[in-house]
Amino acid sequence: MDTSADVESPDVWADPAQERLGTPANVVTLVRTVASVVVAGVAVRGDSLPLLLVALGLYWAGDLLDGVVARVLRCESRVGAVLDILADRTCAAAFYVGLVWYDADLVWPVLVYLVEFMVVDAYLSLAFLSWPVRSPNYFYVVDRPLWLWNWSKPGKAANSAMFAVILLLTGNVPLGLAIATALLVLKCASLVRLMRLGLPIPAH
Repeated sequence: MDTSADVESPDVWADPAQERLGTPANVVTLVRTVASVVVAGVAVRGDSLPLLLVALGLYWAGDLLDGVVARVLRCESRVGAVLDILADRTCAAAFYVGLVWYDADLVWPVLVYLVEFMVVDAYLSLAFLSWPVRSPNYFYVVDRPLWLWNWSKPGKAANSAMFAVILLLTGNVPLGLAIATALLVLKCASLVRLMRLGLPIPAH
């Protein structure tokens, strides 16, 4: 494990004293998840693309907000990181199911993306728990290439925003399928690298 970043970022390491569910950041995560899912449900019920876009906006804005709150109020925790990972998948599933309900032609790119995001990427994201870091955001102290591909700002944007934006703007099924497949290949390559790195087993 590369500990060189510890001096520059002393908060990368988990603190057992901060591992609790009832933090302001976790409240934001729960509220934004409920809000996004409810609006997505209303959008599907009313066959409304504008409302579906509101649900997506709530998901993305809330995801940014809970991270800012966690850092500003110094309440980042592994509990919060896991909750955020699960919340992201819940919001994404609600949005993409709604999108396919609205436009069934998008089913194949969406299905490939959901396999990538909800299975492979979820496994990768939860793997941080094998090391004493607060969240995947600090995985650079373990393996920098994996962090760059998956949890740096460009990596996150490519994985979460790029696919949705291009699909919504173009409605192009082959293009959407190509992007979703490329993301899946990247995540599988990341998984191979993670397996070669090995997941430490916590001491008894």
